[in-house]
Amino acid sequence: MLAACPLPSVVLVPRPHLGEPLALDLLNTRWISPDGPQDLLTDVDGLRQWLAENALTAPADEPTLRALLTAREAIANTVRDRSFDELNAVLDHGRVRRRLTADGPADLPDVGQARWLPAWLAADDLLRLWGVAPERIKQCAHPNCVLYFYDTSKNGTRRWHSMLTCGNRAKATRHYAKKTRSED
Repeated sequence: MLAACPLPSVVLVPRPHLGEPLALDLLNTRWISPDGPQDLLTDVDGLRQWLAENALTAPADEPTLRALLTAREAIANTVRDRSFDELNAVLDHGRVRRRLTADGPADLPDVGQARWLPAWLAADDLLRLWGVAPERIKQCAHPNCVLYFYDTSKNGTRRWHSMLTCGNRAKATRHYAKKTRSED
């Protein structure tokens, strides 16, 4: 009789900044750690983690990963360069279908190929953010940070994805520079 071998567990990669809207969370699948640049979406296991973190049901396979990477680049180019063609190409894979349900009117995504659903949802989320306040879509001001956030501060002047990490690093750098200048 053969004993069942335990399946290897997938080690989830800890990402430094979660909780942003879907489009920005997708951008934040790339970050800089003390070990250098990191990318959650290098394989299907990373895709599976991202889908789970965002409560999305979609095939965790290579075609879905390729579609999501296409959307990530399109979103990055839209945010960074105001280049819209790539984002519109992702959006061409689906549409919003209005329906009357038992809970009332509903806007439901209608995406022809399941592999494009997460990519389309992220691109559609960027449209929503863009329609509300595109100037509040920001990249962290720390020079060594590549993370994005949606500025929900009252006056729209937030600069860091996290004050605990990048904000404190910037303050410490300024303090050290000021201290060394005064000692000269």
